[in-house]
Amino acid sequence: MGAALAGLVRRQITLAPGSPLRGLAGAGGELWFVIAGSGQLDLGTLRGAALGANTGCWIPPGSEYRLDADDAILLDAVALPARPASPGATAAAGSEGPRVSELAACEVEQTGDRRFRVLLGPGRGCEAATQFVGEIPPGRAPEHSHPYDEVVLVLDGEGVAHTGDGDRALAPRTSVHLPRGLPHCLENTGQGTLTVLGVFHPGGSPAAKTAGTAELPR
Repeated sequence: MGAALAGLVRRQITLAPGSPLRGLAGAGGELWFVIAGSGQLDLGTLRGAALGANTGCWIPPGSEYRLDADDAILLDAVALPARPASPGATAAAGSEGPRVSELAACEVEQTGDRRFRVLLGPGRGCEAATQFVGEIPPGRAPEHSHPYDEVVLVLDGEGVAHTGDGDRALAPRTSVHLPRGLPHCLENTGQGTLTVLGVFHPGGSPAAKTAGTAELPR
């Protein structure tokens, strides 16, 4: 599925074993996350790089890529909006190379009772946007908002997204758009952990809030 949301375009891609995915990243680049499966990636200086489940990948703007599936792959890909056409932005974009990040190797950060791990972001291989996985325990956080545009994909668990547009049930593969400044909260209505994949633009910390909101990551 894919939808243009505040400049972010999310799509989910399935690859059968032995099938290749070839393409060219757009003007803003792409952030990938392998939900399931494994394969080999050719991207710039990366040749035959192994991608497995819970791996994030930064595809710089204009990069040509090829992903060959070793076994069935389910891939989440978020295309970023084009960067401003300024000399500084162009130089920054050109200096960034491809980056692969394993979730298990990322530091666990915590705000309140919620945990998150940043795979890619400013100072972590991608200056334009941030990709992270968050863990939400049962319960509901205070309503809050963020200073960035975000798309959230549920990886595991169940819950409800409470926003100004109404409530929406959450289940694995559900995707939610949270525009900059929109008051919201994600409630975990299950007994286990609600695990979500977030991508937001511009990049920063998942714990960042607009003035007057609680210090919680979701």
